[in-house]
Amino acid sequence: MLGLGYGASKLFGDDGGGSSSASPSSSASPSAPAAGGPGGSWDVGDCGGPDPDDRPDGYRAFDCEDPGATFSALKVMPASFLPGSVQCPAGTDLIIRVSVSYGGDPDKGGGIPTKTVCGRNLSGDHPGDAGAGGGQLVKGDCVTSTAQEVACASGGSGTYRVLGLVEGKENCPAGTTEPMGLTLAIGRPYDVICAAPHA
Repeated sequence: MLGLGYGASKLFGDDGGGSSSASPSSSASPSAPAAGGPGGSWDVGDCGGPDPDDRPDGYRAFDCEDPGATFSALKVMPASFLPGSVQCPAGTDLIIRVSVSYGGDPDKGGGIPTKTVCGRNLSGDHPGDAGAGGGQLVKGDCVTSTAQEVACASGGSGTYRVLGLVEGKENCPAGTTEPMGLTLAIGRPYDVICAAPHA
């Protein structure tokens, strides 16, 4: 008999390098209803949160009024095996990779990625907002000279404001004084951070 398990794991962007790493895939009970419908489907506006049965890395769908809900889906996209190609919209506080595993023990992690959920916190804490120091790198964020994202308010001297994320330094917008070339990351749609000193 074929077992079916749904899981979700959070991806954290290595903002300077543009690559992401996945925490171990978590699992939710296949019979647990997902916010967008049965069987682990997700739609924009659905809510989720930490899976109490799979701490600390597990996530599952919750009704948005449930006290366990901590984020809502800003965007839902097909999954990718290339983490760098996952580009969520500005304001994304966390990225959840939804996976399905067939057979075996779904609690062991792994599985086939099926969707990517770009989530925004339901609380007032939004590290994914431009300049806040978290989430994926976006225009308006701040970085160090080594292209590591920092909060603009606490970055201090030697901090640069991101003016654009482009392919090739020649495509940087006016005002760019520090184009930062990045190491190759397969799937990432940009290879240069266009930056200028943060005032």
